[in-house]
Amino acid sequence: MTYRERPAAPALAGRVACVWGSRQGPVAQVKSIVPDGCIDLIWSSRDEAVHVAGPDTRPVEAGLRPGEQFAAVRFRPGAGAAVLGLPASALRDARVPLSDIWERDADRIADLVAAAVDGPRVLEGLVAERVLGAGPPDCTVAGVVRAAAAGESVRSLAADLGYSERHLRRLCLDAFGYGPKTLQRILRFQRAVRLIAAGRPLGEVAATCGFADQAHLTREVRSLSGRPPSVLAA
Repeated sequence: MTYRERPAAPALAGRVACVWGSRQGPVAQVKSIVPDGCIDLIWSSRDEAVHVAGPDTRPVEAGLRPGEQFAAVRFRPGAGAAVLGLPASALRDARVPLSDIWERDADRIADLVAAAVDGPRVLEGLVAERVLGAGPPDCTVAGVVRAAAAGESVRSLAADLGYSERHLRRLCLDAFGYGPKTLQRILRFQRAVRLIAAGRPLGEVAATCGFADQAHLTREVRSLSGRPPSVLAA
């Protein structure tokens, strides 16, 4: 598979993490998609339609056909639901046709991406109005992401925001698709994956990312990726 990723246009960068495209080679492949806290809009040449992916709480096995092409926009954690116009919990662990949400506009977008030479760039431009129309990112949501990534406890985070833990959970369900503990778990896992891929020793990764020990790290990586840490390091 060839995969290309680039930053979003500056005007969209508050909500869009990146724009990406890929093309499968001549051999079919099954690719494991792991949770990352994000929601993606993905156009595929298989059906020439746009689908909404995630947010995931478990690994997803995606079957890729020879020559299949993709164009996609990836939203930052907590930033996609407002653009789509529905709570992220409605999309948890799901793949939903964008036409179920945006109706005819989704079909227009899919047709234009299908006809484009640079599908990812065209898709980004076509969803820009919706992204900008959602307004600036919610500062509270961004604060939750930072605190969760830093490992702050749910009780402490709720107190910092002046919320009850129940109110914080409702906010997280709407923005991320799951509660704050699951968000913490996924962001910690993603940090660990990056360090493992960079060749850091597992014991060091466990300590740096806040796991109880290396065994805890191994269990979490297996649970969220379906693979042992040794495979991620390969």
